[in-house]
Amino acid sequence: MLNIGQITGSGIYAVPGTILNSVGSIGMLLIYWIIAPTFAFAGLALYTELGSMFPHRSGAEVVYLEQAYPRPRFFVSSTFAVTTVLMSFSASNAVVFAQYFLTALEIPITSSNQTSVALAVVFVTVGCVGISTKWSLRAVNVLTIAKVVSLIFMVVTGAAVLAGWTRIEDPYSNFRNPFEGSSSNPNALATAFVKANHAFIGYHNAFNVLGEVKGPNPVRTVRKAGRIALGLVTLLFFFINVAYIAAIPREDIRQSGQLVAALFFRRVFGSSVGTKIFPLLVAGSCFGNITVGQARVIREVARQGLLPYPSFFSSTKPFGTPLGPVILKGALTYLVILATPAKDAFNFVLDLASYPHLVFQCGIAVGVWVLRKRRALMGLAPSGLQARNSLIVLYLISCIALLVLPWIPPEPGHADVSFWYCVAGLAFLLCCGVYYWLWIIVLPKYGGYEVVEEVEELADGARNARLVRRYKTVVDDETTPLIPESHTNVAP
Repeated sequence: MLNIGQITGSGIYAVPGTILNSVGSIGMLLIYWIIAPTFAFAGLALYTELGSMFPHRSGAEVVYLEQAYPRPRFFVSSTFAVTTVLMSFSASNAVVFAQYFLTALEIPITSSNQTSVALAVVFVTVGCVGISTKWSLRAVNVLTIAKVVSLIFMVVTGAAVLAGWTRIEDPYSNFRNPFEGSSSNPNALATAFVKANHAFIGYHNAFNVLGEVKGPNPVRTVRKAGRIALGLVTLLFFFINVAYIAAIPREDIRQSGQLVAALFFRRVFGSSVGTKIFPLLVAGSCFGNITVGQARVIREVARQGLLPYPSFFSSTKPFGTPLGPVILKGALTYLVILATPAKDAFNFVLDLASYPHLVFQCGIAVGVWVLRKRRALMGLAPSGLQARNSLIVLYLISCIALLVLPWIPPEPGHADVSFWYCVAGLAFLLCCGVYYWLWIIVLPKYGGYEVVEEVEELADGARNARLVRRYKTVVDDETTPLIPESHTNVAP
């Protein structure tokens, strides 16, 4: 449920139109819905091996990167921490919810209306996760079942369209000459792949809570859950795209933006039902994409001492939930929604968040080999859930390609945002590097101290790592370290 609930958010309802706008043809659109889950299955194999190395740690990437790249000291962990925290917003789901909700109520989708509804749904979902983990998980389960049922309904509806049982006159028109108009521009193909990947984000969500999974072998449990979730969603997503193609003219799909599902319902069921009831189902799907795992990632970052006030962000008081990370995530989502132009909000947020993440995914792919070698040197047995090298190479190649290809200028009419998102993403990572250089190297050098790690245990049993200043004093021409005090905490 955690995996399916995270995958089946806004992606399948929002990205097919933008993908078709980039790739140009129906055939290429369908191929992307086969390629994207293939790479996702390769990624699942990587996470399984890494999870088997650290079966009692939640947080997934934050743990794996910390263990694979301990040098330079704090560099990878602090850079990933800043990126993860600042990119932890859920603005894309909120924006798509707002668009479908307004469509269902027949309210014009203006910038102010979209922003107001998006902010309201963020407030409600953040409140649910912050108040009760048990009830938020129950909500995830109930809403996920409802989302899967609605997806199955869309697949069945598509089959009815192809069988000629609906008002659609020629359901096979888009399937004739399926590769007509295909784009060969690498930028367009790469940005389309980013969108397709976005639709499958969440296949490894259960690894974020691996330390909380019960049973004799939690890693095998989580791997099985990932395979079942990804396999089911792959079939549903592919046939939903077939349903879109059968019911909607190609040019209308290309111009639909994030409202392709609303257009599908309108054409199949008419204006009255198709524009009111079914768009509410899509909005409910986006609302149901409550992020439980992401708050655990932020909490794990705090436990490493890479956030200010680590005790606050690591604590589960007063509701037994990671309230600090949830509040931070909600605040950042608010900021992104308010700061991004409404017309570009979905595509810009999606692309910007994806690009820095790809850099860390490359690091995780290489990190598997690094950790294997390190464990062998330590005399530790290899993981019993080792990923095939071919899968690691496949995943690494896909990440590198998505980092390189967007730098090629897009063809006129195929760009989906008015921002050069890869430049913004790299600039963000560069700022993280500058921050690390100032925080760990420059300030300690001129301040006469060094940054060291201390471990503290909270009242609720959680253990935190705090990064503190250890000052030095000159006594008889010798440098003597002083014992650090709690008020010297310099976590970023």
